[in-house]
Amino acid sequence: MASSDHFQFEEFEDAANLLGANRDATTISIDDAEYNPQQDRGLGEMSPNDEEDDSMANDDKAELLSGQKKNAPFWTFEYYQTFFDVETHQVRDRIIGSVLPWRGKNFVHLYIRKNPDLYGPFWICATLVFAIAISGNISNFLMHLGQPKFKYVPEFRKVTIAATAIYSYAWLVPLALWGLLIWRNNKVMNLVSYSFLEIVCVYGYSLSIYIPAVVLWTLPYEGVRWCSIVVALCLSGSVLVLTFWPAVRDDHPRVSIAIMAAIVALHVLLAVGCKAYFFSRPEDETTTYAATTIALIKPSPST
Repeated sequence: MASSDHFQFEEFEDAANLLGANRDATTISIDDAEYNPQQDRGLGEMSPNDEEDDSMANDDKAELLSGQKKNAPFWTFEYYQTFFDVETHQVRDRIIGSVLPWRGKNFVHLYIRKNPDLYGPFWICATLVFAIAISGNISNFLMHLGQPKFKYVPEFRKVTIAATAIYSYAWLVPLALWGLLIWRNNKVMNLVSYSFLEIVCVYGYSLSIYIPAVVLWTLPYEGVRWCSIVVALCLSGSVLVLTFWPAVRDDHPRVSIAIMAAIVALHVLLAVGCKAYFFSRPEDETTTYAATTIALIKPSPST
């Protein structure tokens, strides 16, 4: 049958002879797992979008290799996002390092300098603010518990006052210290310098020890409160002293001592001030109330 001749196998010429005759021809091997014709077209031609993407990728690689990666403007969200780019284990290690100071170990060089952040200081201050406000209200309730004329009223203003005190201390004191160190660095060469963000990190993480201490202040025992204050002051104050002493020790002795004394004094003032304002004893309040009442009802001398 003539039609069966069309289904017979025929031998074709070698691929080398075919490529020799037509060099633009494309060969496909049966052994190839997958073949995509667009890959061959991509070798010869590229779309404008592909060229733009490749140029942008090459520019990013060049900036990274040269260390000149452009920063985002300060009014954009990406600029502040870099300050919160920190891992959980880094925050945990920094909190542990702030409550366990070791002599000869600088907190900035050991934990902060590679990647200073604002995530830890921000949430530590926020937690401390609510801990002070809540513990202060609970303490006030426990101290007056059992008094028939006492009526508990939550004092929400304590949140505002605590937030103002804590965040002012965590931002304004580092700002003043940063400016002072820059000024002294211009006066005296070879002083250790810290950035403003590093100083904020040190002060923010140093406040973490006050969170469990404030919880203990809810107990109506002055001995427990003062013991917790002393322990928290010694631990957090040691972190500040060990961190900032290398930055001022090469300065004039009087200046160095004055700076360190101011750092410790402000730290003590914050702790004692919070304890005195938010956790005052009922005897003090009763005495103040009685003195005010007597002054109001005391008759004026007749003329």
